[in-house]
Parts: sequence; C-alpha cells; structure tokens
Amino acid sequence: MSWFTFKSSAWLALSTIRAHKMRTFLTVLGVIIGTSTIIGVGSIIAGLDGAITDIIRSFGPNTLIVFKIRGTMRFGDLTPEERQRKPLTYENARAIAERCPSVKHVSPYIFPMFDFRTVYRAKYKGNEVYQIRFAGTTESYAYGGLVEMKYGRFFTDMESQHRMPVVVIGEDIQKTFFPNVDPVGKWIDVNGRQFEVVGSMARPSVMMAAQDDTRVLIPYWTLRKMFPNAKEHMLVIVGEEGKLAQAMDEVRGVLRQERRVPYDKPDNFWISTAEQMVEDFRKTTSVVAIVMVVLSSIGLLVGGIGVMNIMLVSVTERTREIGVRKALGARRADIILQFLTEATVLTGTGGLIGILLGWLIATVAHLAFPALPTAVPVWAAVLGVVVSVGIGLFFGIWPASKAARLDPVDALRYE
Repeated sequence: MSWFTFKSSAWLALSTIRAHKMRTFLTVLGVIIGTSTIIGVGSIIAGLDGAITDIIRSFGPNTLIVFKIRGTMRFGDLTPEERQRKPLTYENARAIAERCPSVKHVSPYIFPMFDFRTVYRAKYKGNEVYQIRFAGTTESYAYGGLVEMKYGRFFTDMESQHRMPVVVIGEDIQKTFFPNVDPVGKWIDVNGRQFEVVGSMARPSVMMAAQDDTRVLIPYWTLRKMFPNAKEHMLVIVGEEGKLAQAMDEVRGVLRQERRVPYDKPDNFWISTAEQMVEDFRKTTSVVAIVMVVLSSIGLLVGGIGVMNIMLVSVTERTREIGVRKALGARRADIILQFLTEATVLTGTGGLIGILLGWLIATVAHLAFPALPTAVPVWAAVLGVVVSVGIGLFFGIWPASKAARLDPVDALRYE
C-alpha cells in the first residue's frame, strides 16, 4: 500500500465523518466509553499504586509489621479463627526486644477502643479537626525512620512511663491550629483531655487513604491511662542492617512461644515486610484491573458492533460509487483497503476522544478529591489507541469484503 493510497482513503473517511457527524458520534460512542474507562480507571489505579507502594516502602527495607490478622483493613472477610485471636500485647514487644538479637528496635503501636459511636477529634481554641489518626506508641517508633520532625521532638519513654500529657501532631493539624507558628509548648484538646505539643511531624512524601496528615500520637502508657480497656496492638519492628530474614525468623519463634502456638499449628499472627505488603496490595488492585478490562471490553464490543452496522449501511449507500471504481480498474484489495481505512479512522478517532475524556475524568477526580492520586499511565493511552484501531480492523472486515465482492455491472445498475 502506497502512502498516497492510504492518505486518500483516510481523507475520504474523514469526509464521510464530517458529512454524518451525529451518526458517526453515536457509532463510536461505545469505543469512546470503553477507551475512556481504560484511561480513567487505569490512571486512578496507577496513582494509588504509586502512592501506597511509596508509603509502604517508606517503612524501610529493614522493617517488619506484625498484626494479629493478615492485613489492616479487613472486616467482613475474617475467618472464625481470626475473629477469636487474642490481640498482640506490650509484653510481646518486650519479649522480642529481649530475645531477638537481629532486632534493632521494637515499637508497640496501640489503638484506642474501637467504638463507632466515638469520634476522635483534636481542638485548639476555635479550630477543630475530626477523624484524627489517634494512637499511642513508644520513643523507639521515631528511631525506625518512620518519623521526620518538622518542629520540636518526639516524646520520650520517660514521659510515657510517667503518663505525661504530651503529644506529637501531624503536619495538617499543625497547619490548621498553628499556621506558620512553632506549635511546641502549646496545649491542645484531644477528646476532652489537655495535651502539651512537644513536636510536629513532617508530612510523609506520599500519604495513604485519606491523605490528610491528621496523626495525633501520644505516649503508649498515656493512652493506656486514657483507655484502660484498649487492647489492639500493632508491632513495628526494625531489624539490624542486612538481617531482616533472621529477624523475621526470630520474631516468629518468640511470638509462637509467647502466644502458645502448638508446633503443628499455623501462626495466629501475621508478619509482613514492606515488599510483602506491596505484593498483597497489588493482588487486590489486579482484581480491579480485571474488572476494568471486562467493563471496557463490553463498551468496545458495543462500539465494534456499531461500527460494523454503519459500515454495512455505508456499503449499501455507496454501491454505485463502488461500481464506478471497479469499472475504472479498482481491484478487490483497493476496495477492502478503502473500507478498512474508514473503519480504523472511525474507531481511531473514537479512541482519541476516549483518551481525552479519560484524562479529563482523572483530572476532575483529582480536583474533586485531592487525596486521590491519579497518574495517566503511558500503557493505558497506548492500549486505548491500539485496541480502538484493532476494533475497527476486526469489525470492518465483513463490510469491506462485502463491498469488494460486489459485481461492477450490478453495482452500476443499483438505484
């Protein structure tokens, strides 16, 4: 196929599109929807993947996270055995620190009582922040590279042992309560209790979930004093450099002894590294990606059927034109090329519109929900164009072959 032939066919296809704008739009609507779905959902998945993997990996390559169940955000899919598991304890953390030579730091991280009727909030004068990320931990939490201080310092174990009313706040709370002011020494209200601010943490490079840095961390034993019945722990463990595997084995052995797990029974806790958490997260997003492909395929299938229908109508409308071209020496291949080019230009145009629409959806989603990271991946844009052009080729074959098989004498007589 020469460049001139392709250019002529493409120009003819564009002329047909301009002559029947509404019909063309309705024809490629399915292709537009399918392609924009790929771009829009793909951008959100790619953005979330980058954001969450970055924050998980910010725990560091030598960090272990221990929960009593697998994952941190599972509610309805817990097994009966998982529901009956005892929480991790402060004593578990101490045993790990004392008996695991490959462990550098252990930080118990305790959550307040889970009560859906309780809204945890922080208040300073007339400003109030609801749904804060409220927890208690120890001084060693700041040693694992998990905290970067913007103002002041992290609280000490001495302050924790004495149940001191001190607090370290996240950057968004600092900006809300003390914009452009050092908050150290100020007193804030946390659920009706007064706490002295000893430091403010810098926002992590990328935040998870809500994205707002509304962390409010108080000393471990201070939180236990506020909530005597609080039991749910997470353990943040930092291993010695290059000894993460040994640290994991040692931690597993100690916890199995501490939690009285029989030798022939599986662990009743979950140990994860940052990379394992990333892998688990990507397993979840892969399901979303499959759903995206299925939904996009439906839209593209509908678009392809519409393209086939309109091309069959076009063959009928242009029967005399086909007869004239054949009478002047056009070969079957020329007729097939003409109609396939029209079909691919039609769906390719729909694919480009879909890419723009998908990019617009991603942009609007990010503007409406700044916490939702989006990033239009190159693979999604390329896939959108390739698939839309492929749809035109596949569904344009039958109309093109039908046009090529027309007898020139009968075609010239067609009214």
